[in-house]
Amino acid sequence: MQATVGDRLHVHGKHVGNPDQLGEIVEVRGSDGKPPYLVRYPDGHEALVFPGPDCVVERDEA
Repeated sequence: MQATVGDRLHVHGKHVGNPDQLGEIVEVRGSDGKPPYLVRYPDGHEALVFPGPDCVVERDEA
């Protein structure tokens, strides 16, 4: 998995009733775009994320 600042991290809900989460990658801490990523979610909180198989990077089109 590779990402750049501005891409979105889409985390699919694992269980029925758990909504998907979508956050903006604000910092890439691994080398060559690899995890971990600092992700900012719409409610304003930030988390350091090591994406698993339930995550997809959506490229920034801008």
